[in-house]
Amino acid sequence: MEIKNNILETIGNTPLIKLNKITKDFPCIVAAKVDYFNPGNSIKDRMAVKMIEVAEKEGKLKPGGTIIECTSGNTGMGLALAAVVKGYKCIFTTTDKQSKEKMDILKAVGAEVIVCPTNVEPEDPRSYYSVARRLAKEIPNSFHSNQYDNLANRLAHYETTGPEIWNQTDGKITHLVCTAGTGGTVTGTAMFLKERNPNIQIWAIDVYGSLLTKYFRTGEVDMNEVHPYISEGFGEDFVSNEPYTSMAHTCMLGFFSFKNMAVPVTVPPVPAVQTRCVIFPSVWFHISGPVVS
Repeated sequence: MEIKNNILETIGNTPLIKLNKITKDFPCIVAAKVDYFNPGNSIKDRMAVKMIEVAEKEGKLKPGGTIIECTSGNTGMGLALAAVVKGYKCIFTTTDKQSKEKMDILKAVGAEVIVCPTNVEPEDPRSYYSVARRLAKEIPNSFHSNQYDNLANRLAHYETTGPEIWNQTDGKITHLVCTAGTGGTVTGTAMFLKERNPNIQIWAIDVYGSLLTKYFRTGEVDMNEVHPYISEGFGEDFVSNEPYTSMAHTCMLGFFSFKNMAVPVTVPPVPAVQTRCVIFPSVWFHISGPVVS
């Protein structure tokens, strides 16, 4: 019988679906890696489970422990699903710009959600980063998964997302387009793909109000670039310590607020008829504002 032992075994192996209407004039195949087919509705399920597995193996997460994370919702959902299966508690900090629906569903699967102000600097004790760090120090038997600096984030995509895309395109992928936040998805997937074919181009998508584009192009962390923005789940107001060290061969294409669905109509044209261009939706195709380029 083909029966999954639990919901976590359904994560990954998501389909590539050809985009037809928005790319009808393109001389190439454009496909979406539809990771909202994961049980938590996003690609973050992959790295959430990997972070927990690595923490268990290293003895950082013990039975009955509490998982603490700052999240825009997607990573939290993946962690919460894993926590239900494995018997952990969850406390998540998030920002007041996230949708009520995200917060409600996290609570529905048993997580405690603490809402923090968006428009404060990362080091501010009120920020959702700082609150998560403080809670991890104060709560016994807790584990701060820290998706921003946790290399299991990148490893999850090196081990699963990259190989899936390579196999699904028979190794013919030429471009990968992916939004950038923690950097784990784009760097982990890119590392695998470029090991197979160094000529594959990697396009990371940023949002207006994020400092990642300027940092990538100049190496400068410029807080003057940081402004509140509506889009959820990508862009950053700081640079994480680990994942972005592997972005040397990535092209940062800021700024967009259509997420990945805007990319086919705004990036430079791709001439080769046999080109395969893969797009990552983080949760679902949604529009949060006009394109600003």
